[in-house]
Amino acid sequence: MNQEITDSRQPGTVSAVAGVTQYLTFLCSGERLAVEILDVKELLEMTNMTRVPMTPDFIRGVINLRGSVVPVVDLSARLARSPCSLTKRSSIVLVEVTQGEITQTLGMLVDEVSEILEIDANHIQPPPSFGANIRTDFIRAMGNVNGEFIILLAIDKVLSVEELSSLKEIASQTGRSPEYRQEQHPAMTLQEQC
Repeated sequence: MNQEITDSRQPGTVSAVAGVTQYLTFLCSGERLAVEILDVKELLEMTNMTRVPMTPDFIRGVINLRGSVVPVVDLSARLARSPCSLTKRSSIVLVEVTQGEITQTLGMLVDEVSEILEIDANHIQPPPSFGANIRTDFIRAMGNVNGEFIILLAIDKVLSVEELSSLKEIASQTGRSPEYRQEQHPAMTLQEQC
């Protein structure tokens, strides 16, 4: 299932059409969420992760990606929900997050990757100022697809390299994670969960 995502901003591609943007949709705690396809680097099947001590619970662990260490964020836990359950459909969405001069590849553990949708700019609305069940700064916009709203995540906020680094520093200074530390989730193979 490892799939490379190519930059579809090339002339003549669908997302180059004015007003249409492609989004990768996925399920997280039963809710359909999406990120802009251009933020996605690669899709991976669930793989073994190594748990790193003294990290927030939403840092599920690290994986070896062609010789590079890549942190994996449990998106469900990051959104202040219960941690993602590992199933045969669990996937890791690799994204590149750039903030300032720092660019880092991070993985997002999701329940299931759904599909790629094209959403016209006319069907995208600003995020609600209240009533959302996740932090409002994590929401870039709301996409209206066939009368159903899909939360379009602001990946640079959800996976803020600066915020994740500061949380790691807090954890190392206090000896414990600053948030979501309710139970330990050891690295498990997919076979152990199914």
